[in-house]
Amino acid sequence: MTTKTTQVAPALSGTSLLWQDIGTAVASERELVSAALALGAETVGTLSAQERTLGRAAATVAVPKKIVARLKDLIRAGDDPLGEIFCTLRSSEERRENGATYTPMPIVQTMVDWAGAKSPARIVDPGVGSARFLTRAAAAFPKAELIGIDVDPLAALLARANLAVSGHGKRARVLLGDYRQFAERIDGKTLYIGNPPYVRHHQITPAWKDWLFNEASKLGLSASKLAGLHVYFFLATARSAKPKDFGTFITAAEWLDVNYGALVRSLVLGDLGGQSVTVIDPTAQPFPDAATTAAITTFEIGAQPKSIYFRRVEKLVKLEGLGKGRRVHRDRLAVESRWSYLTRTAEKPPEGYVELGELCRVHRGQVTGANGVWIAGKHSLGLPDSVLFPTITRAREVMEAEGLLTNAAKLRCVIDLPADLDELGTSERNAVKRFLKVARAMGANQGYVASHRKAWWAVGLREAAPIISTYMARRPPAFVINKADARHINIAHGLYPREYLSEKVKKALVDYLQVNISQRSGRTYAGGLTKFEPREMERLFVPGPALLAAGMTL
Repeated sequence: MTTKTTQVAPALSGTSLLWQDIGTAVASERELVSAALALGAETVGTLSAQERTLGRAAATVAVPKKIVARLKDLIRAGDDPLGEIFCTLRSSEERRENGATYTPMPIVQTMVDWAGAKSPARIVDPGVGSARFLTRAAAAFPKAELIGIDVDPLAALLARANLAVSGHGKRARVLLGDYRQFAERIDGKTLYIGNPPYVRHHQITPAWKDWLFNEASKLGLSASKLAGLHVYFFLATARSAKPKDFGTFITAAEWLDVNYGALVRSLVLGDLGGQSVTVIDPTAQPFPDAATTAAITTFEIGAQPKSIYFRRVEKLVKLEGLGKGRRVHRDRLAVESRWSYLTRTAEKPPEGYVELGELCRVHRGQVTGANGVWIAGKHSLGLPDSVLFPTITRAREVMEAEGLLTNAAKLRCVIDLPADLDELGTSERNAVKRFLKVARAMGANQGYVASHRKAWWAVGLREAAPIISTYMARRPPAFVINKADARHINIAHGLYPREYLSEKVKKALVDYLQVNISQRSGRTYAGGLTKFEPREMERLFVPGPALLAAGMTL
């Protein structure tokens, strides 16, 4: 690995001249390496070959002694100037390759405080970064062995420097490597604490995806190869820890709801021994350079509490400890496929208001498995109209309709064939068979979705929903009355009234939803996308039928 030489004074969070001087003096990665070595990084364990390479590359760079002294003062005061400089020298996009997102100190301290009632013999941070968690935990547990693990040699040097200056270097080890390969056990209790790296499955190699599947199978669990790296770290912990070990991780909150998060949910209810889940809204900036909903999970290996605590906070000042909130019985959790809605405090609706789910069932649209095949185009010319269905295939088709969808001619068609082709007339069946040869050539019969259908060619569109909504965007969802009798695929939700709603009531409902639903009601992902799962949408408060019919809403 090489270091950057571009001189860019970091824009550090402090505004004092002290911070400004540091940002000017440590304005490249070589200077950051030099500062770490000057702070004593080499005194903490044995440097890896990669770290020594960084040190040699920085040998010609000298950070002024007064700057080194100021860095020491800040570190001893509980700050992390090295980590802040690192995060300014490397953009969030560059750090995303290794999932390096640094945690604000108030969250770090809250997680350490949660562990304070216990007495670990060892503390392990699986993605140590600059050792924010490890140094704070070291102060709380002055006799515990300290182990920090990271794949980035520069981060490892920063961790060593912070541990050296804070006086914990003699009992610390910093390992340059992959936490998934860590399997050391000791007789006493281990505290696992930190922020596992957030890396999407596209960047994970097939060999590691096989590892996830195989290791989960050993625990009698299934795993999706679409899982992000934080899922691997939960599994690695459950795999290598022993009963009575305990811990707390902060991760993106996606695992609470998405299909690939089922493994983490199973671990929380099983081997991991989940104690509590605290969700932090993106407005509180739990990850400063990513607009993402975070979840802090606490656990004790092998424990099976009757209930797990669920809580949501909007501001860091309201975090006020972990292990609090709404108690949800584990038997209920075992049958729930999505958990994030459990973090929301049940509110009493205004007089005359009900949850949307009281009026409508909300269903996500059908997954085609291959839009390039099943959305009609030149490749499907000759198919009969009976198998072509005007369909919402883009979110903007809902957004641009402004509450009323009337023109099906502007929509693309989805090909929805019956599972039993004998239902078709002779000429229609012959046309379909000609198309299926093309579809096979396009690989439509080989995908995961197709292989799990009764017949690989039968998409199985739902009936047209009277109301259709978007559910993922950088804005609140849009709603339309579906006068075009359009179907919808999985870029939209369909709202199906449980009982008859007059046209007046449906219009009033859509008008209300269009202007009264905020992004805060959904779940925000990295990049600022807000998503509404069907269950979350059903929990939205809306005027009841009487108020809608009378045109009376708050």
